Amino acid sequence: MIVRDLMTTDPVSVRPSTKVKEALALLDENDITALPVVTSDGKVRGVVSEADLLRDLVDKDPRLMIPPGETFLDGPHCVGDVMTTHVITVHEETDLAVAVDLVTSTAVKSLPVVDQHDRLVGMISRRDIVRMLARSDDLLEQEVDALLVSAGMRDCLVDIKDGVAEITGAADHHERILARVLARAVPGIVEVHVA
Repeated sequence: MIVRDLMTTDPVSVRPSTKVKEALALLDENDITALPVVTSDGKVRGVVSEADLLRDLVDKDPRLMIPPGETFLDGPHCVGDVMTTHVITVHEETDLAVAVDLVTSTAVKSLPVVDQHDRLVGMISRRDIVRMLARSDDLLEQEVDALLVSAGMRDCLVDIKDGVAEITGAADHHERILARVLARAVPGIVEVHVA
């Protein structure tokens, strides 16, 4: 599976000049944890996450004892003041396994997806991957069965348990290979056995 198969297309994005309050509202309204920051031509310049936006916005409660001479600093005003500029991106054709490695081996939870000109075309997040892997076995079974039928393999039987596909009835070696490839292409299938 490649990133394009799972990414969110037309992602919500902001500019460096976007106000922090507006960015917070976008995160909340869209139930997302990060926003790509793009230039006017759509090139990714940074990413702003919940943590970036929250970091300097919540002051200590002034009702608590404040030592004499303590001053209050104004928080950031624009996304450009707090965004992360070292951005990890993936391309549409990147293998999903590479994206999974990036979001599990770093603190990054969401990856901007860019085209060959480094323009934003999507986002992929840990949540997208979890949603895909959590799909029901019944749904996965229907999709694998439909693919096998469309490939002319009507005699194959599919049974899926915990994302593991058991396929029986393949006529020959070629059909067994094709059945394995087709089943592995279904989002949520984690393993395939063909007999």
